Formats: sequence, structure tokens, C-alpha cells
Amino acid sequence: MNHLDVPKTYKIFIGGKFPRTESGRVLEIKGPKGEFLANASRASRKDFRNAVVAARKAASAWAKSTAYLKGQILYRIAEVLAGRSAQFEAELTAQGSSDAEADVAGAIDLLVHYAGWSDKFQVLFSSVNPVASSHFNFSVPEPTGVVAAIAPSDGSLTGLVSVLAPILVGGNSQVILTSGKILSAISFAEVLATADVPAGVVNILTGMRDELVPEFAKHMDVNALLLCSDDAAERKAIELEAAENLKRVSLQAETALKPSPYHILDFQEIKTTWHPVGV
Repeated sequence: MNHLDVPKTYKIFIGGKFPRTESGRVLEIKGPKGEFLANASRASRKDFRNAVVAARKAASAWAKSTAYLKGQILYRIAEVLAGRSAQFEAELTAQGSSDAEADVAGAIDLLVHYAGWSDKFQVLFSSVNPVASSHFNFSVPEPTGVVAAIAPSDGSLTGLVSVLAPILVGGNSQVILTSGKILSAISFAEVLATADVPAGVVNILTGMRDELVPEFAKHMDVNALLLCSDDAAERKAIELEAAENLKRVSLQAETALKPSPYHILDFQEIKTTWHPVGV
């Protein structure tokens, strides 16, 4: 039966919604042979500022969520992604992925991996400290707040999820910039929107690194920054910009992050509590 072809509109993801970029600009996405695939929104600096507002609004409630709930939500994301794996494999293949099936499987594995760490990393990184007074002294990790992240630009779904998952399970809200090469980033945002992730906890922008990365580093209401880059000049510039408000910066290679609880710790603050010992 013949029917109309309905091309997908790739928008940005802010505050749990899918607005068009305020600038009206698009990125023309092409396949490996130069064939046109789609237009994706080219996010602007104002889009980024709007995303930070949404992330800040969502940060407190997400930070206070139980470890059990965070783990369940990450596992739910994996479930929904697994159910739509054929769609993601098709999108990645259209953009030239040589092994889209492995890429999607790797993203699912990462989500399950970090879901398992949700109620464990606090124990690993907490401590009871010896002190020379009549006190109990405890140090425990707490979320940093709003994290801005620049995902690897290789166009892989695994790369995107390897950045997103440890920030999310650590109780932070986030704004992620993905490469225009990865159409599946917005499809993945659709997964987040249907997997019980509270609105504003994850915000995803597609845009140009040279335009938006400096804004990620300069914004005064961003508490920490993750940059996946092999460019020494870009790394140095970001560190200088981030110093203005003492923003924590984590520099990683421009490839998918290996699964590790230390990527969760990168965006935790250590809170130390003193309590008198009764006599």
C-alpha cells in the first residue's frame, strides 16, 4: 500500500520538550557518499542558555532522588533503547557507521553498567575519618549540580551515552553538545523522554563546537564541564574560560569513555560532616 513518506524532523531537546532552535538555522546532514539525509537543528548560544535554565530548575529534585530510583531510570532507558535498536542501527548505518549493531549494544551495556553503580559508588567513595577529638567524621559524595558536556564528535551512540550516563547516575543535571554527525542523538532524546527521566535533567543540543564550546565554559551557572577533545589548543582555551567561576573541568580523549565509577566521581563534591560523640 502506498503512503506518504514522513521525513523525521531532528530538533533539540530542552526541558523535556523538542523545540526548534530559536535561530532557525539547520545543519545539513549527509551520508558517506554525500547524499542528503536530513536537516538537524543548529543550536545557538541562546538555546544553550535556555538549556542551562532548564537544567538548573531540575537539578535539586534529581540530586535528592534515591539511588534506587536513579538506577531504575537508567535501566529503563536501556530497556527502551533495546526495544528501538533497529531504528538506531538504521540511522547510524545511514551516516556511515561500520558496525551500528555493536554501537547500539555498547550504549545499552553502558546504561546497565551505570545503573548497577547507582547504589554502590557512594559506598566506594565515602569514608569515616579518624580525628583527634570526640567526634564522628564522615565524608560522602554529593552531586556537583549542572554539568555541561561536549560529547565525542565521532558520531557514535556509545560515545554520547558514555558521557551522559555517569553524569546522570551521579545525580547531576546536564546539557550535552553532540556532533551534527549523529542524527541518533535526538532519537535518543526521545528515548529519554519516554523513560521516566524528569524534564530538564538531560538536555541535548546539536550544533557547532567552535560556536558553543566557549559558551559552555564561560556560563556562570554551570558548575562543571566535561570536554572530550584531542585538540590541545581547545583544551587550553576551555580551562582558561572555566577558571572565571572556578568551574571544575574534566578533560577526556575524543572517544567513548571507558566504563568506570571514577567518571561518576569526576562530578561529585565531597561533603564532610562532624558529629559529636556522646559520653
